[in-house]
Amino acid sequence: RLMAKNGWVFLDDGLADNDRVFTVGRDGKDVIRGLEVALLGMRAGGVRRVILPPPVSYTQPGQEPQPSDGAFKRRLESTIFNPTRLANGEGDTLATTMFDVELVRILTP
Repeated sequence: RLMAKNGWVFLDDGLADNDRVFTVGRDGKDVIRGLEVALLGMRAGGVRRVILPPPVSYTQPGQEPQPSDGAFKRRLESTIFNPTRLANGEGDTLATTMFDVELVRILTP
């Protein structure tokens, strides 16, 4: 689940209907740095809530993970990269995000 500081939910892949798999580190996607760091030390089956400050959250459009729903994707990018709010000096708070992460399995090379 990906949530903004104000409580907006951008991505919610609940366990009941979760058919979305996200691979970190092997598929060459541009993954936000904080999520990669948060997975370090986790074991398969581990669950962690991660709050990411702007320097390790979304720093450019298109970084993964992205909501699959177009409306949620637009909301995410318009919230984090809002030019008016960035110009008003609010950039240090816009990209604070929270993830609920479950590490399902670790793939070995």
